[in-house]
Amino acid sequence: MARTVRTGIAVWTALLLVALTALTGCSGGAEPEEAASPGAAFPVTVTDDVGREVTIAARPARIVSLAPANTEIVAELGALDRLVGVTTYCDYPAEVADIEKVGDFIGPNLEAIAALDPDVVLLTTGVQAEVVGQLEALGASVVVIDPQDIDGVCRAIETVGEVIGESEAAADTVASIELQVEDIGERVEGAPVRCFLEIAQDPLFTVGSGTLLNDLIEHAGGENVVTEEGYVAYSVEQLVQADPDVYLATLGSMSDPSDIEGRPGFDAISAVASGRVYVLDDNLVSRPGPRIAEGLRLIAEALHPEAFDE
Repeated sequence: MARTVRTGIAVWTALLLVALTALTGCSGGAEPEEAASPGAAFPVTVTDDVGREVTIAARPARIVSLAPANTEIVAELGALDRLVGVTTYCDYPAEVADIEKVGDFIGPNLEAIAALDPDVVLLTTGVQAEVVGQLEALGASVVVIDPQDIDGVCRAIETVGEVIGESEAAADTVASIELQVEDIGERVEGAPVRCFLEIAQDPLFTVGSGTLLNDLIEHAGGENVVTEEGYVAYSVEQLVQADPDVYLATLGSMSDPSDIEGRPGFDAISAVASGRVYVLDDNLVSRPGPRIAEGLRLIAEALHPEAFDE
């Protein structure tokens, strides 16, 4: 039976082929009245993850997030009370359930966003890239966040911190992530463990180089048997030939890997035959936000369980 590895609850929902790269309470009340965090000075100009320079004229009082990871970052930096709109995929922390929904990840509702009169909109790439211009036409500052590795996640947190006037909280969050990553790296030093990571079953999809999940595998002391780049369709024949020692699979709203051991042909894979099949919480390993070190540890524990016997 596959072993489920999870330490938290959330979803960086992978939208197959389109948004597998990134698929991360108040709702229109009075403006929050609070002092800016120490050191926050506006206007600020940031360069977002698609190379756009964006100037934020004043500390945002009304923030809209169109990606679950961005929502988590805003909450982690202590600005949940300024978050006035999120998507239906934004589910962590629990308090976001009370924030107004402005569509889903694929189709943000521009009319609903306009009604919230946001100062800043945080979004990602993929299908959301098509609405950047329309969002800017609403008069809001629009910042695109789309990190592809752990270092990128840390930079994204710092960028959001600058944008919303919470740079000190961002620095603290990044420092915590970096310490956890360093600790895990020291634990898993040695020969990397060959592994495969499933992100969807029908059809079977996996990850290769240039993706956040591949970066997590490498930091966790693993060697991805997939040599292609990006998000890759895979066959049972390829799996048997690659013959990974550990089989990882994400469990989320679009992925249910509960039948791995019973699939035709999978008994010929070493990882399955030896019982080294691990199911990971998709929200922790796929969502490029402040809990990314938790996701890294899940993978590291699956690959090197002996390093975490405490």
